[in-house]
Amino acid sequence: MRINARWSVGFLALALLTACESRAAERPSLIVGLDGKTFFRPEGSVNGPNGSDGLAVVDLSDPARPRLAHVLRLDTSVYGPPTNLQITPDGRLGLITSPVTMRQEGENWWAQADDRLHVVDLASEPPVLIETIRVGRQPSGLVIARAGDIALVANREGRSVSVLAIRDRSVRVLAEVDVGAEAAAVAIAPDGRRAYVAKNKAGTVGVLLYADGQWRHDPALDMPVGPGTYGLEVTPDGAFALAGNSGSAPSDGRGDTVALIRAGTARPVVLDRLEVGDTAETLAISPDGRRAAIALVKGSAAPQASPAYTPGSAAVLVEIRPEGHLRYLGEAPAGAVVQGIAFDPSGTYVYIGNYSDRSLGVYRIEGDAIRDTGFRLALPGQPASLRGRP
Repeated sequence: MRINARWSVGFLALALLTACESRAAERPSLIVGLDGKTFFRPEGSVNGPNGSDGLAVVDLSDPARPRLAHVLRLDTSVYGPPTNLQITPDGRLGLITSPVTMRQEGENWWAQADDRLHVVDLASEPPVLIETIRVGRQPSGLVIARAGDIALVANREGRSVSVLAIRDRSVRVLAEVDVGAEAAAVAIAPDGRRAYVAKNKAGTVGVLLYADGQWRHDPALDMPVGPGTYGLEVTPDGAFALAGNSGSAPSDGRGDTVALIRAGTARPVVLDRLEVGDTAETLAISPDGRRAAIALVKGSAAPQASPAYTPGSAAVLVEIRPEGHLRYLGEAPAGAVVQGIAFDPSGTYVYIGNYSDRSLGVYRIEGDAIRDTGFRLALPGQPASLRGRP
């Protein structure tokens, strides 16, 4: 049978492209938001003009020595928390918000709320920006459901949670749920029918319930967890949620806490609180649900003249005990102003973003200890956030 040569070449090219996209989607990876407009100087934090942010794609094929795969230029921000991005469960899309942009007044630059969310095709070689959509005001922490069909975005200035539908390569806003207070982060239960909202200024965690095709907030279920709530994650079995609290002010020299919430019951309640150190801003839960790694900023975000100043941060490891208690296991030193923390899929390695040092630190879990491997991946910008798949 004769085959048209032009058709044959086109079919082969399409097959090769599909195979490349499949391999890219299957590859374990992180996405890292890079901020190019906010800087922590010896005299304190300062802002600069827009236009130098980006998104880094990090290849975790060798989890001990991650590799920088691609960098895209798009707007994002360190204005917290460091969970404003995530990869879909199938590895094909990355979502990342732009919480703020900068406006100039005289010689200074000031942050003002943005409302954009970027959709990136990670399966393409190289990854490309598909579209940018509008969500709520100052979109901050986000989460993608395990089924990959829904994403929730916490809007700080909007005092709301945006509900997004994900289908193929398309992301669309379905609804915006009023939660009555500034919302910094959001986490979703494994069954996709309950979500938790970090109300950072109120120092509480709220509950969203999904029923009859709608998400609703029940203020009667709000739980006090601690001031400056930013980090928020749910264990893989849905039994517990963990909230990291940065305190009334970051890098103020005071000991801040992590709160453990019983999440698998009709009425969630706070079971335990554990003091871990100054500014427990964000956290990640291991794939087996037994441990949590916490990015502890300490005093590294303070001006050097402050009595609370420390030159470095830390990666802290705690145990989540099945009876509902937290146990401090230990810590390892990290770079200045850590932003974002994540486990590799095996739970053996932990990655932490060193903002001022512009690097990704690699840590190894050895028994009940967290060890600094000494490996640092240099990044082409300041890592403001980082995350893998749900």
